[in-house]
Amino acid sequence: MQKIKSLMTRQGLKSPQESMADLSPVENLRIPSKEELRELREQPIDPLAEQEIIDSIEEIYFSNDSFDMVQHELEKLPPELNLKELEEYRDKLKRQQAAVSKKVADLILEKQPSYVKELERVTALQTNLQLAAVICTNARRQLSVAKEGFTEASLGLLANQRRRQLLTVKCVFFFFITSLLLTFKHYSCISELNSKLQDTLEQIEEQLDVALSKTCKHFDVSHYTKVQMAYTLLGKTQTAMDQLHMHFTQAIHNTVFQVVLGYVELCAGNADTKFQKMQYKDLCTHITLDSYIPCLTDLCKALWEVMLSYHRTMQWHEKHDKQESTPIPVGSSNMSDELLVDRSYVKKKLEHGLTRIWQDVQLKVKAYILGTDMSNFKYDDFIVVLDVISRLMQVGEEFCGSKSEVLQESIKRQSINYFKNYHRARLEELRMFLENETWELCPVKSNFNIAQLHEFKFMGQCRSPSVSPSRQTVTSTSPAQEELSLFQQYIQEGNPFEMHIEHKDEETEDVLASNGYESDELEKSVYQDYDSDSDVPEELKQDYVDEQTGDVPVKSVSRETIRSRKKSDYNLSKSNAPILTNTTLNVIRLVGKYMQMMNILKPIAFDVIHCVSQLFDYYLYAVYTFFGRNDMYESSGLGLISSRLRTTLNRIQESLIDMVCFIPFHGPTEDRKEKVPSPHLSQLVVLTNSGTLYGLAQRVVATESLVFLAEQFESLQSHLDTMMPAAKKPFLQQFYSQTVSTASELRKPIYWIVAAKAIDYEQMLLMMAGVKWDIREIMSQHNVYVDVLLKEFEQFNTRLGDVSRHVRIPLPVSNVLWEHCIRLANRTLVEGYANVKKCSNEGRALMQLDFQQFLMKLEKLTDLRPIPDKEFVETYIKAYYLTENDMEQFIKNHREYSMKQLANLVNVCLGSHINKKARQKLLAAIDDIDRPKR
Repeated sequence: MQKIKSLMTRQGLKSPQESMADLSPVENLRIPSKEELRELREQPIDPLAEQEIIDSIEEIYFSNDSFDMVQHELEKLPPELNLKELEEYRDKLKRQQAAVSKKVADLILEKQPSYVKELERVTALQTNLQLAAVICTNARRQLSVAKEGFTEASLGLLANQRRRQLLTVKCVFFFFITSLLLTFKHYSCISELNSKLQDTLEQIEEQLDVALSKTCKHFDVSHYTKVQMAYTLLGKTQTAMDQLHMHFTQAIHNTVFQVVLGYVELCAGNADTKFQKMQYKDLCTHITLDSYIPCLTDLCKALWEVMLSYHRTMQWHEKHDKQESTPIPVGSSNMSDELLVDRSYVKKKLEHGLTRIWQDVQLKVKAYILGTDMSNFKYDDFIVVLDVISRLMQVGEEFCGSKSEVLQESIKRQSINYFKNYHRARLEELRMFLENETWELCPVKSNFNIAQLHEFKFMGQCRSPSVSPSRQTVTSTSPAQEELSLFQQYIQEGNPFEMHIEHKDEETEDVLASNGYESDELEKSVYQDYDSDSDVPEELKQDYVDEQTGDVPVKSVSRETIRSRKKSDYNLSKSNAPILTNTTLNVIRLVGKYMQMMNILKPIAFDVIHCVSQLFDYYLYAVYTFFGRNDMYESSGLGLISSRLRTTLNRIQESLIDMVCFIPFHGPTEDRKEKVPSPHLSQLVVLTNSGTLYGLAQRVVATESLVFLAEQFESLQSHLDTMMPAAKKPFLQQFYSQTVSTASELRKPIYWIVAAKAIDYEQMLLMMAGVKWDIREIMSQHNVYVDVLLKEFEQFNTRLGDVSRHVRIPLPVSNVLWEHCIRLANRTLVEGYANVKKCSNEGRALMQLDFQQFLMKLEKLTDLRPIPDKEFVETYIKAYYLTENDMEQFIKNHREYSMKQLANLVNVCLGSHINKKARQKLLAAIDDIDRPKR
């Protein structure tokens, strides 16, 4: 039926067939074409049979327009289909459709005359309405002309004249009553009249006082002008000003009480607590966490309206003082003196009231701030609170030049309390992240910068840290309003606290690379130039093969890149993106959040920066604990940990790490509350597998992510320095010079563990022990242990290339690895030479031949120059040729050699050339030397 109604309501004088053709194709009911209608009319169908067909239609087809008949019929199909049954059922549906279509067509044709007649009436009514609209428009125009030319001009003059006459008559009566009171005041009737007039005057003053109080919340110029004029006529200008300040004080109290009461009662529901009888301070303690920010915002909005009214009141008096400062007629000195006194009183009263009103505002907001424990607030919610209070302090500074010490102290107390809890939770969260971190590479774009993160957006906005973010939003988007104060911007409408909640940027962060690369197109373009060279063999198109070693370290970019690249640089050519982990990214975001809080509230800047330093300290300590702690550093003699780094690690352990958390009977003390348990490496990270170079990929990601974090801290130093109090700046400088700058120094101890295990130095010592060094002829062929050692280095080079396919190995990392391996190999050579029991001059020459062969082959594997500890080996070999006197001086000057190595020089080298007494003297000199441990 709804389809039929919608069809009948279509406009236009059309035939039923044309109307049916206008139906939308999405209608469920199929309307027959003209030819089908003609056939249906010509086809004699028994009405009873037709009705039976219609009655046979399922009831659901008449349910509603959203019914899906196709879905309905498909669901009715049996699991096994029969073509004959389907055709019979299809014919049945066609008959039902034809019957319905004919019935609809008959109904339409039957109602067509009524439809056409009603449509004609509608058209006639529309024409009459258009004519009426024209008549009304003309009438309004003529009335407007009459109003301007006659009513406002002529009748307005008459009305003013009538008012003048009435006032003149009233003045006569007033003068008469005044003289009557003065002349016949001794009569009782006159005395009663005087009392009644006094009562009337008091009522007038009461009404004026009520009218004056209304200006404290919503200042209206015309309303205030009338009130002041009335007080001037009464001669009570000073009284009016006293009353006005009392009303402003009362308005502040009533406003904040009603706002807080409304939220408390709303959140309390049907509780029977008599909140209206509570003191405002007690009422503030009943605000729930969910309603805290909305209530604070409404509170500041209401207080802004009061302060704005006071500001506009002062503007009104300044303006009227200027207008009334016209030359005073001669003979009216008494009036002028009285007027000057009134103006001076009003001015001083208003100026004094600024500080008083702002003090009341601060005390009310302070009670609200301290009435709730905000330590469990969400970070974003607490930032909003700081933003609102910062905006309120800006209002106070513009209102009366106040620094808002009361507000600053109260919000500082809450901030320190909040931040200690927040920082403690974040440190525990960081420990959890570190203990679950698998040290996999977080794929970011090559141009990644911390400024792209939401947490650091505020740094791109050039503003004073004392200005709230919402304030900055206004100034950054409206340069024309940059110099305007809040009272100038919102003098007519709006409220500065309506903008305190800033939505995050619509644009999403785009810092992550897809599948480790910035895009598939970029990955393709990396190889495009080189792969297009037709004169390059196919195997070289695929990989760059080191001509010296046959290794295939990394994918190539172009021949120019191949020529310019260093063999020691295992960078992935596909991407030079920063190396960092998800935990690194979380720490950086956390630093941004800390800096936001510091930016909004400078009084806690030092506390925040101290906590920021703890985040870096804990990350550095975790990386060292996981990958760099080893008891063999001291014995290596390589000076892997500098005194500065050792001091930093000891300081972090003493001040931040809770070393007794797992010891029983050690309850939480005040000192331990500030500490965090030492983190533990995830069991998923395996550092003992030689196939992965002892977790080199994880070590690279961990160490280089720390170095990247240190670089980000370096970029933030100037910004942190501007926020740090002058007295605390030495702490920041010390943090950067003694902690941040030591991050790269962790490379030495961490990668030394890989270098110490990657090459079998013990095997080389055993092979050197089997070499005969007391030979009698010069050898032209080096020893086999040199080839074995070089083979170890070649395998090391290959495995570095394999690792670099998963994690980019920066040049400083590969240099440190090669330096460690070479220094360990050279020291192993010296140790092997120091184990020699018998050696001839020809044997010394063979040592030099072996070492030169080692250097020549090694220089083809690495671009590291100069070769580390090259002089360490050469000097030791050459020491075999020293005389007794020279040897004594050599012992004093070369303390880098162990006592065993020096003793071997004396026993093997000089043993056959000096007597026993001289040898004992040299050995005693070796024993007497106090060798510092390195």
